Amino acid sequence: MKFKDGYWRMRPGVRASYAAAAHDVTADRAGGSLRILAPTRPITHRGATIDGPVLRVDVSSPMPDVISVRTVHLAGSVPDSPAFELRGEPAAAGISVDAGHASLTSGSLTARLRRDAPWELVFSAGGRELTRGDGRSLAVMEDAGGRHFLAEQLRLSAGELVYGLGERFGPLVRNGQTVDIWNDDGGTASELAYKNIPFYLTNRGYGVFVNHPGRVSFEVGSETVSRVQFSVEGHELEYLVIHGPTPADILRRYTALTGRPALPPAWSFGLWLSTSFTTDYDEATVTSFAAGMAERDIPLSVLHFDCFWMRRYRWCDFEWDPETFPDPEGMLRRLKERGLRVCVWINPYIGQASALFDEGRRLGHLLRRPDGTVWQDDHWQAGRALVDFTSPAAREWYAGKLRALRDMGVDAFKTDFGERVPTDVAYADGSDPERMHNYYALLYNRTVHDVLAERGPAVLFARSATVGGQRLPVHWGGDCESTFEAMAESLRGGLSLGLAGFGFWSHDIGGFEGRPDPAVFKRWVAFGLLSSHSRLHGSSSYRVPWLFDEESVTVLRAFTRLKARLMPYLYGAAVRATTDGLPVMRAMQLEFPGDRACDHLDAQYMLGPDLLVAPVLSAGGEVSYYVPAGEWTRLLDGGTVTGPGWHAERHGFDSLPLLVRPGAVLPVGAREDRPDYDYADGVTLQAYRLADGDHRTVTVPTVDGGAGAVFEVSRAGGRVRARRVEGAAGPWNLLAGGVRAAAGPDTDEIEIILEGAT
Repeated sequence: MKFKDGYWRMRPGVRASYAAAAHDVTADRAGGSLRILAPTRPITHRGATIDGPVLRVDVSSPMPDVISVRTVHLAGSVPDSPAFELRGEPAAAGISVDAGHASLTSGSLTARLRRDAPWELVFSAGGRELTRGDGRSLAVMEDAGGRHFLAEQLRLSAGELVYGLGERFGPLVRNGQTVDIWNDDGGTASELAYKNIPFYLTNRGYGVFVNHPGRVSFEVGSETVSRVQFSVEGHELEYLVIHGPTPADILRRYTALTGRPALPPAWSFGLWLSTSFTTDYDEATVTSFAAGMAERDIPLSVLHFDCFWMRRYRWCDFEWDPETFPDPEGMLRRLKERGLRVCVWINPYIGQASALFDEGRRLGHLLRRPDGTVWQDDHWQAGRALVDFTSPAAREWYAGKLRALRDMGVDAFKTDFGERVPTDVAYADGSDPERMHNYYALLYNRTVHDVLAERGPAVLFARSATVGGQRLPVHWGGDCESTFEAMAESLRGGLSLGLAGFGFWSHDIGGFEGRPDPAVFKRWVAFGLLSSHSRLHGSSSYRVPWLFDEESVTVLRAFTRLKARLMPYLYGAAVRATTDGLPVMRAMQLEFPGDRACDHLDAQYMLGPDLLVAPVLSAGGEVSYYVPAGEWTRLLDGGTVTGPGWHAERHGFDSLPLLVRPGAVLPVGAREDRPDYDYADGVTLQAYRLADGDHRTVTVPTVDGGAGAVFEVSRAGGRVRARRVEGAAGPWNLLAGGVRAAAGPDTDEIEIILEGAT
């Protein structure tokens, strides 16, 4: 929030007390920390120590190259729950204290504090300043209503750009924006977001994570244009500065601290088809959809049943509507005989008409008001109540209902909602309601994910999230319109979420609200099948392709089969997301931080490290996109595009800019009828523009995330050689320079001589 009126004056009724100096500094060298007392006025004599706020500032390091700064005003007013689970281990920090300065060094990152006035805390790495808080930066604020806030401002250098803060649907660069970290059900076309993450990173080699689960207000060059300001209501503010130096390094360290994604099952990367929301559907409907896809040779992996699999007014009671689905166990068995997985929609709310309302109230599992009555309103479901997930008994009660569905044959849950969480409540474990507003989503999704994970790799289709939610994939972008503009805003939201460590992301192909024009549908299909997860879903209309036009069938078939062939590459990127925190879909700036032309790009992305995708956002096929340096290869037709530079093209509905990075070796599978198969069996290693002396190691995963086969591919002069160094015997192939060489099951090395040595 903004506290100032311009640069010099405060807003009416706002009183600011700024840290003036580091008056006392205590070094704990064994523990690797500094404790500072920072009065908010100059201490020129003993009498000046009477009255007025004094801030306690603790500086420490939870892991190498990460420094925490925790400021406390009134310690007795700091809630202790909920709190984010951080996984770092205290680093061996170096402490230095002299008459003029105190410093703490962790890895290559140093925080250096001036001991006299004015207040100054500088963060640097390798002798280069990254950012600083100085002068009127760290403060206690009191507004006209008597509310207390802690605020910090960190300097932005000239040309410094800020990214992140979770799922945001506006421009990818956050400079000039006001962002409140407060989950809300606001669609994809406003400043509201379902997944708010108090973490940002900049192009200057560092990131900042504000370790506060409730509302955090960011002014990103929007109150003071040369500062990022963040503030929280209350008496504690902790932020962690994370050194890179690259954006990928920052994400690796941030996700090491807050958690990395679990690996979704390989089948979840195939095509999902939903019943849609308010459409009419029964077993005959979904069976006709499944049969129609099979008849048209469109591989289908998952059938999703949206809200009305349950009876109206009774969401959620987790009971199939007996009129519409009289034999759910038989239906699920029949769908599985078709090779399909099943997902059903749920949410954390219990409508008053549900039998679970009385049960949950009697057992004390529903969220209550401070006076002890059950919290209810009429939003979404008449008389809805919320499950109190802070109660272990309530979590187990809810999980038990899901286990019954899982045991019936349900493979995944779409965990919808979890954003409009009230604050006029009393949680079972005493958690602070304001801090629980965002955190509720984590407890909800973790409860559901844990149920599925009891049987092996698990996948959700979740909408709400906070810090740590990345551990529980997959998330989708929420309710968007069926337009090209909504397609673009959805992409921006997904790329922004990826910059918060969320490795897997999806969206409603064709858009949710309204019925898309066939052109929108077909363009969105290409984008959707070149995303980590791919789901056809709508609100009041079906999304089967033959209801749009016959070309939609052709386009969906082609891109679904393409994704299946790319699974050895995509699942390899998925495995790496679980080990290093880098998302499958990546903002260009994440892969090319030294290319300033990539700084603002938000209409194209990298799919894994080696594929550039530029979705076509026009009916006529016009698309303009940027190519970084090198000679890139068009995956779909083998042509080349040279960078650095912009390219303007026109594409049919069966095409889009899909480029392979020069020097890449892409493992491409031998099957296109399903996403889960033996990726190493018959794999083709497609080498693109290897330079003389290049050497690449390619790991082809198994469907459970293991290393199915490891190959080494190198070029020496006009020869490209590939060698299998690990993995069971099986046929495989090498493709380089337009020449293909096949290896038999027992052949571990093959070579291609390039014509003209190009």
